[in-house]
Amino acid sequence: MSFALVVRLKIKPDSIDKFMNAVKVNGKAARETEPGCKTFEILQDPQDPTSAMLYEVYDNEAAFEAHQQTPHFKQYLETALQWLDHRERQFMTRVAP
Repeated sequence: MSFALVVRLKIKPDSIDKFMNAVKVNGKAARETEPGCKTFEILQDPQDPTSAMLYEVYDNEAAFEAHQQTPHFKQYLETALQWLDHRERQFMTRVAP
């Protein structure tokens, strides 16, 4: 079983492009540089571009905790959170596949 995180996001309407650029940088760095990151998916509602979701899977909780200590994640927090109206995180256990 893996450690998973679902993040539901509501982006401020005037900040969509800025936020999406920042989250793409964070996701790409997580996928390419963190051995414990199995996937980092960024999804956006085609009918409402202010509505987005992240789906992240890590080997275990320790790998997720390591992710939170990376420079790219810290940069994301410093810049991107100001462009959100709402962020809801839900931690899950990935049981399949």
